[in-house]
Amino acid sequence: MKGNLNESKLALEESELVVNEDGSIFHLHLLPHQIADTVLIVGDQGRVKQISQHFSEIEHVVENREFVTHTGIYKGKRISALSTGIGADNIDIVLNELDALVNIDLKTRKIKPNPISLTIIRIGTSGALQPDIPVDSYVVSEYGLGFDGLAGFYNTLSESDELEIEKAFFSQVNWSIATVKPYIAKGDETLIQLLSEKARTGITVTGNGFYGPQGRVLRVKTKQENLNEQMTQFNFNELKIMNFEMETSALYSLGGMMGHKTATICAIIANRHLKQYSEDYKKTVDEMILYVLGKIS
Repeated sequence: MKGNLNESKLALEESELVVNEDGSIFHLHLLPHQIADTVLIVGDQGRVKQISQHFSEIEHVVENREFVTHTGIYKGKRISALSTGIGADNIDIVLNELDALVNIDLKTRKIKPNPISLTIIRIGTSGALQPDIPVDSYVVSEYGLGFDGLAGFYNTLSESDELEIEKAFFSQVNWSIATVKPYIAKGDETLIQLLSEKARTGITVTGNGFYGPQGRVLRVKTKQENLNEQMTQFNFNELKIMNFEMETSALYSLGGMMGHKTATICAIIANRHLKQYSEDYKKTVDEMILYVLGKIS
């Protein structure tokens, strides 16, 4: 997915690009020199330390709300670990502010003429939709299937393969939720290939909630009761819907619009089809972090 970028040479207004008194970007509280060109994003603040404990040196530690950043060195490579919190709305904040840190001069508020492309990898947890995906395995997302609606607020330019998969989804799945229009966004092919040695690959569904949007029923019934079953059966040229989480489509769509390289790898902590749950998913996440660090270094 690509975006129709703002190429204005005028300074951005203070209400649009909010900068703190110390010159840092509004929510992340980061200064440009405090972020690396490779960023590992996690939902949980506690996972930032799970990553940075492997750094030989930590240069910067910055915290504000759910946004925690540790920038340091792993085997000679400078890496930032950053927590986003849960959901596509937080990805909207994080991606826009990361992009601003490298592609907008925060002092003059002007867009820089030569854009920088970051490498942004999400390390997450998710639930499998296919019965043959075991708990405690990994899934790398080739595409994000967005139920979050975020991409619809931007002037997006979908690529041909994204449109084909989207068309196939609507032809195979009886979508009846009028308030949400699903969309497809793809990740960076090189990163996906790099991370897929020990992982299954396919389509990852991004829900805009954990319960109803992912087909969970507690006290309130969902509108489309058989949606997960339909998605399990989806097949587009052997490309299947593999898992459910809450951030990937937003990461892929915004990252693609901005020209950043993005990928998601998730530990499968539950199999929704088989109703199974991991006995020790934290151990699986630890192993996955080391796997990713090894690949990118």
